[in-house]
Amino acid sequence: MVPNMKNLRRSSLFWLLVCTGISVLWGFAAGNSVHGGTLDFQGVYYGTRCLLEHCDPYNEAALEQVYRADGGESPSETLQHRRTVTLYVNLPTTFLFIAPFALLPWSPAHLLWAALIIALIFIAALCMCDLSTRHAPGTAVLLCCILLVNCEVLFGTANTAGVVIGLCVFAVWCFINNRYVVLGILCLAVSLAIKPHDVGFVWLYLLLAGGVQRKRALQALAVTAVTAVIALLWLSHVAPHWLPEMRSNLAEITAQGGLNEPGPSSKTGRTASMVIDLQAAVSVFEDDPRVYNPVSYAASGALLVILCGAILRSPDPARNEWFALAAISALSMLVTYHRPYDAKLLLLSIPACAVLWAEGGLTGWLAVFLTSAGILLTGDIPLAILLEIAKTLDANPDTFSGKLLTVALTRPASVILLVLAVFYLCVYLRRVFGSDAADDHLPAEKTPAPSLAP
Repeated sequence: MVPNMKNLRRSSLFWLLVCTGISVLWGFAAGNSVHGGTLDFQGVYYGTRCLLEHCDPYNEAALEQVYRADGGESPSETLQHRRTVTLYVNLPTTFLFIAPFALLPWSPAHLLWAALIIALIFIAALCMCDLSTRHAPGTAVLLCCILLVNCEVLFGTANTAGVVIGLCVFAVWCFINNRYVVLGILCLAVSLAIKPHDVGFVWLYLLLAGGVQRKRALQALAVTAVTAVIALLWLSHVAPHWLPEMRSNLAEITAQGGLNEPGPSSKTGRTASMVIDLQAAVSVFEDDPRVYNPVSYAASGALLVILCGAILRSPDPARNEWFALAAISALSMLVTYHRPYDAKLLLLSIPACAVLWAEGGLTGWLAVFLTSAGILLTGDIPLAILLEIAKTLDANPDTFSGKLLTVALTRPASVILLVLAVFYLCVYLRRVFGSDAADDHLPAEKTPAPSLAP
């Protein structure tokens, strides 16, 4: 390895570790301020313990009983905290992957789970830096550092999104490099099983791309299907009425004023863990799901149809795959319920940004500006700052200008994700059908790049 590459590798690893460390320390400090810590993991942990003890995790009373018996409840605990834990809404397949942790006492279980999330997110960032080495490694490292330093909520709550996104990004790295393919298939299958709404569009791209990627997508789907059958058989045996109960829990948590509602009245709407789908921005103008849902689905659906059509018509999807994945990483967040920690999937946009920056020109500048803005405006620290500014300005919600200001300060993630999705979609369309169609700017497997990976 040449000296410059050695120095680059060392400095990249150092800064990635520093930024991860900042998020870990800050996130754990914030998480420990909540009784029990790692609030989101408490939900899946106690839900799985409930199932292991042969009771219905989708029944709030049964789950609360397990929670109390394990010493989870505190006299100072708020109703919102308790309901976050005891109103179970995760997919049945999640039980299989949390079960090994739920067999352990709470303290080692949540520490091991948090360590797994930290390791997977760090590895995912390292993989994206590795794939950007031939183009703009410095730019890629900078973008990854910005993302990693804004993972406080993810690390503090230990949400399953950290595992899902880390595994998905690593799987993509495996497929692009044609290395550890079997492991990549298993990683993609696990991420699909736990949170298909996070990584489903990535899987869809692999399916539409054809060739060996379609084969890998189908293999991952087969593994996911097997885990789903096992989970459903287990759950149905213990809790035969789980499906209507799950629907009821979902309806309650997404109702007006609920934790997962995208509208202005959401309990988390003005926090750094706000909902970031397109509905969240549209609801500021018309807080009615009969309006904001169809509008959001129509806009996101149109972009998705255009992208899928372009992938199918591309003579060689692999040559422009990073631009398609960059568009998908942003578009995935817009269609349905997501929070800022889900947007760490924007890691998949970094190699595309590095390619465009290396080529130079206006498109390269736009790529860096928009990708940086996308990572920042879905990041915990910038969102917290904007929300504090919003409190001091107190925009009038009855005027159009007040609504615009409210969107800019309290729903910036939704807007930048839409802009980012449109930008990378346009780049992809130009590469496939425009003047750049004959150029090959992406890494080829026949010419391996020097690696930043350890």
